[in-house]
Amino acid sequence: MARTVGGMAIVMFVDETTAGDRSDGWDLEIAEERLTVGELIRRRVFQEVAEYNARTPQVFQGLVQPDDAERVLNGYVLRTPRRIDPEAQTELALKAFAGNGFLVLVGDRQVTDPAEEIELALGTEVTFLKLVALVGG
Repeated sequence: MARTVGGMAIVMFVDETTAGDRSDGWDLEIAEERLTVGELIRRRVFQEVAEYNARTPQVFQGLVQPDDAERVLNGYVLRTPRRIDPEAQTELALKAFAGNGFLVLVGDRQVTDPAEEIELALGTEVTFLKLVALVGG
């Protein structure tokens, strides 16, 4: 849900997979009432990279796999522990979005153009639907 607090929108990001997994979601404060889809992806990536770099846990739980990382059950493990570059990670995320690596739903509407402006209205949830390859398909 998005709600306005003192003029700022609180946007809820939820991750889902086509296999049916769904995260609890997390909130991000956004000052603007309208943003492009690309900027929304960038803000999300910058936030998750900042949190990872501040704590440097074993597993990076981000939208897309960083370079030189291995996929594990709960995210990605960097082969060589290091800080993640938010700009490089944003580029990976935008390429994945363009290549249908994940879909973005604003409310219940799919958005496909990174230049499309979306309104961050009260009650908006942004879902990142990660596409999972079918086994044996």
